[in-house]
Amino acid sequence: MFSYNEAFSGFSVNDLQQAKTFYGDVLDLKVTEQKEGLDLDIGNGTHVFIYPKPNHQPATFTILNFKVSDVEKAVDELTAKGIKFEHYTGQMQTDDKGIFRKGGPLIAWFKDPAGNFISVIQA
Repeated sequence: MFSYNEAFSGFSVNDLQQAKTFYGDVLDLKVTEQKEGLDLDIGNGTHVFIYPKPNHQPATFTILNFKVSDVEKAVDELTAKGIKFEHYTGQMQTDDKGIFRKGGPLIAWFKDPAGNFISVIQA
């Protein structure tokens, strides 16, 4: 196995200032500006790097999952902050709040301003 000190993940956005406002003010996470982008401190020593990309294409998969003890409460709190949850039909059908309840953990998806998928998932 190769040797390393730590690992972190990263993803792109099309507007760094919008991302800073969304992750810092709406999601209440610690965001630190760096020369190359934003350091997102998501707690427990975990960091995610957000970088600008002029030709950014939103991810078609979930880039960030937040484990919560109560998905219903998390969805209500985030909805009150103006976040719109995704609604799906078919196999991944969600309820009126956007929560998937048909097998597996309860989960709800929303998008950041750059169109990247994020979830709250009941731990």
